[in-house]
Amino acid sequence: MSTLVIVESPTKAKTIRNYLPKDYIVEASMGHVRDLPSSSAEVPAEYKQYPWSRLGVNVEQNFEPIYVIPKGKNKVVQQLKKALANAEELILATDEDREGESISWHLLQLLKPNVPIKRMVFHEITKEAINKALSNCRDIDENLVHAQETRRILDRLVGYTLSPLLWKKIARGLSAGRVQSVAVRLLVQRERERRAFVQAKYWDLKALLCQDKSDFEAKLITLDGKKLATGSDFDPKTGQLIKNKKVVVLSEEEATALQKQLKGKTWIVNDCEEKPTKRSPYPPFTTSTLQQEANRKLGLGAKDTMRIAQSLYENGYITYMRTDSVHLSEQAITAARSCVEQMYGKEYLSPKPKQYKTKAKGAQEAHEAIRPAGSSFKLPKETGLRDREFALYDLIWKRTVACQMADAQLTQIAVNIAVENAVFRSSGKRIDFAGFFRAYVEGSDDPEAALENQEVILPDLKVGDRPNCKKLDVVGHETQPPARYTEASLVKTLESESVGRPSTYASIIGTIIDRGYAQIRQKALIPTFTAFAVTDLLEKNFQELVDTKFTSKMEQTLDDIASGQEQWLPYLKNFYQGENGLENQVKERETAIDPQSAKVIDLENLEGATVKIGKFGPYIESQEGEEIIKSSLPEDLTPADLDPEQIQTLLKQKKEGPTVLGHDPETGFPVYLLIGTYGPYVQLGDEPIGRAKKPKTSSFPKGVQLEDINLEMALAYLQLPRTLGEHPETGKPIKAALGRYGPYIVHDQGKDGKDYRSLKEDDVLTVTLERALEILAQPKSTRGKRGKTKTPLRELGNHPEDNEPINIYQGPYGVYFQHGKTNVKLPEGETVESMSLEKALALLQEKEGGKKTTTKRKKATTAKKTTRRKTTKK
Repeated sequence: MSTLVIVESPTKAKTIRNYLPKDYIVEASMGHVRDLPSSSAEVPAEYKQYPWSRLGVNVEQNFEPIYVIPKGKNKVVQQLKKALANAEELILATDEDREGESISWHLLQLLKPNVPIKRMVFHEITKEAINKALSNCRDIDENLVHAQETRRILDRLVGYTLSPLLWKKIARGLSAGRVQSVAVRLLVQRERERRAFVQAKYWDLKALLCQDKSDFEAKLITLDGKKLATGSDFDPKTGQLIKNKKVVVLSEEEATALQKQLKGKTWIVNDCEEKPTKRSPYPPFTTSTLQQEANRKLGLGAKDTMRIAQSLYENGYITYMRTDSVHLSEQAITAARSCVEQMYGKEYLSPKPKQYKTKAKGAQEAHEAIRPAGSSFKLPKETGLRDREFALYDLIWKRTVACQMADAQLTQIAVNIAVENAVFRSSGKRIDFAGFFRAYVEGSDDPEAALENQEVILPDLKVGDRPNCKKLDVVGHETQPPARYTEASLVKTLESESVGRPSTYASIIGTIIDRGYAQIRQKALIPTFTAFAVTDLLEKNFQELVDTKFTSKMEQTLDDIASGQEQWLPYLKNFYQGENGLENQVKERETAIDPQSAKVIDLENLEGATVKIGKFGPYIESQEGEEIIKSSLPEDLTPADLDPEQIQTLLKQKKEGPTVLGHDPETGFPVYLLIGTYGPYVQLGDEPIGRAKKPKTSSFPKGVQLEDINLEMALAYLQLPRTLGEHPETGKPIKAALGRYGPYIVHDQGKDGKDYRSLKEDDVLTVTLERALEILAQPKSTRGKRGKTKTPLRELGNHPEDNEPINIYQGPYGVYFQHGKTNVKLPEGETVESMSLEKALALLQEKEGGKKTTTKRKKATTAKKTTRRKTTKK
């Protein structure tokens, strides 16, 4: 007989197997084996008669959840039952957080074991950690299970109660969520601030001075004894000067006059100040700070960071990656200090071991920060890791090692130089001792390069010195609107407001994008018009639910349930069925909400036009006399950027038809300028009547402004795609073209497929054959099978049996994932973000198993038919 150990994933199982005795059988549950129904089709027949069945929660009977085995998981459950039948002991070794505890509890409910049960938890997958965990098993923590179950039920009640309301009042397919809607509101609030922002201009002077043959810069700081305005004197939300600020705001004319006044005058150093400062190392990574720094340094989104970190953890490279804690074990501190001493020398060690305290409210997910696994840390170059896995491990290694290094010692230098009635300041910085900078500088990939940037060297200046002014420039500034959220800054804000948990931020951001509430452009999260409409409805009718403080209190209550300080059932009853509970709020307000008003987006300064959400997306509506004119809004147009001029252009096109840029000299056809869903485009000739061939059209690369488009440019883009020549090896054509995602070149290899490359720096109108061959010779950033150039929406990981990738793609009939030649459509209720490797493996197993059965049946049927035919012949 053997001991059965159950973990969540095949990768984790494979790694743990190496550290357990031979009589231990390790199996994977592929994540959750039970969950609430994802659709009405999954609700068991005996419950469908009840009105609450659509929720998947019996709100009439103590909020009892309806748990079902998700599609594709039946086979996994049967395999686990079969393995358990031959075991004399069961060890549940799922993750140590609430989700892991819940998975273990659900396994018990399903498997109903008749053998001794143990709950094993560990923070890292190393031989030492696994052996220690084996000798320190415990029972399942019911409080953690209740906390997870309460969160799951809360999310279901909010989502399944408010989403149908949004369908009725705004548009089908919209969704609301307990944390999702709060995050969307943060994006919308920032976009509103950008719309309200009024840019202000101010001017100052910058001098290039020289002392002892060394050049240095100085900026104007005071004039006639009064402080000169800087960016900090302007309100970041309005863009205007803060009320009652006593500063001098120079116009361009005044700055130019001052420049002339100071020309040829004597510059005298009247003050020098040196101030020693120190910088302490950053704490080791938590889930949140890892997501933020990976976004800043490596350009990784939250979901990619978590996926890569999960792989590193399951393969034994790092400790558990879902944690709110910055605490390090004594073992980790010893390992980090050993690395510092070996690589940088004793002088770079902090005098005493450093222990950090967690500042995040309710930190509870795990007991240690994210760090390299083991009692000694593998150097990044010794791991054998590559690409993004290497980069993320390297980041974690550097941050962990740096946290045990000495403080950086710096000297801040400020020199004031007077000239006439003006005072200029030159600021410098000297690094006296690099300390932890030697290993890690936040936001920088290369510590050595960052060290150079940290220092600003000034010549040795003393009071009374008279530097020579080589150049004096007038410099203009404009106040900038509040920056849009990036994934990193949104994660930081959600954590600081205690909204949700860091382990859920990746899926929250993914959901926001998948649901069409935000677009990502150059790392910025830009809310859509739909996000504005939904946020407006929720703010007016369910203010508490999108309030960060209210959501933060909910998280605190969940923490209290997890620690046993709060009862879960009374809390759920009050939230949903209380006098001011969600159920009553929706009933009261459903009739009061006017669908026509809910579809209107409240934006100022649109000069009589209105933005609405329609069946096919956002559009503008304007009434001219008795006529109502409507026009769809381009997909890339954002609420903050919509102005009256753009509206008038769209309405004019709708009313009067497209603008005629001129006529094509070859065909004599008119060339029209139009605005479509994806922005401006041109059309050669008129729309056909009946089944005649449609006229040729061409869009423009992103960044081309409407007012810059002329006939010459239009005709050039209408000539695309253009043939550059033949590939010298294949003799096949190479073309330059423009697609929805930008300009590209393509090498058409006939039966062998097409090889595509994006044009990032080259102009699609002027790129040559020679340059195209250079680009085609470069390796692709995402490699796939020959002839296949489709970029995955998401990489789930590799199949544990053949190590082949499992990726998610957008197909003509919807989203699907692919393993080898097997394609599986995403099940109903699953999104690109919610799909996991474990779920994919279960569905693949089911489909591939089904294929084998079908093949056998076909063979059997064929055999029967053959037999019949032979009998007939006889």
